[in-house]
Amino acid sequence: MSLRDEVLRANAAFAAEFGGGELARPPARGLAVVTCIDGRIDPLAVLGLAPGDANVLRNAGARVTDDVLRSLVVSRHLLGMRETLVVGHTDCGLEGRTNEELRAGVPGSDGLDFLPFADLEESVREGVRRIRALPLLADVEATGWVYEVETGRLREVETQP
Repeated sequence: MSLRDEVLRANAAFAAEFGGGELARPPARGLAVVTCIDGRIDPLAVLGLAPGDANVLRNAGARVTDDVLRSLVVSRHLLGMRETLVVGHTDCGLEGRTNEELRAGVPGSDGLDFLPFADLEESVREGVRRIRALPLLADVEATGWVYEVETGRLREVETQP
């Protein structure tokens, strides 16, 4: 059986038991989460959330990019989000790497900024600072966290100036 067939079969089973069609568009807990694409992270499970509780934004490295800020503005002003968690993680493939190293492994990626970072906690702090600095998100509480993929534990990162 191909992966495509497995996905379709799994989706059919999911749809047969699906009960989330009545969930409201706004995040029920008023929360947005910015985290990494790493498949070892299940943001809802890690944070004790259920579908519909939060808007979850994922990208490589849990970086607060301009597009993440755009999505947070939508989440805040159109969906009522009030709090954002920036959640980086240990053993991230972008930590301690350079663009040159990353580009060497991806043919044709010259000029692409992979947004690598030298220090995990500082990367999380930078993301929180970017959120706090945007006037359109001035009333959003933003905090930083590190998820430890080795233990499943979450720890807060000091982000006060």
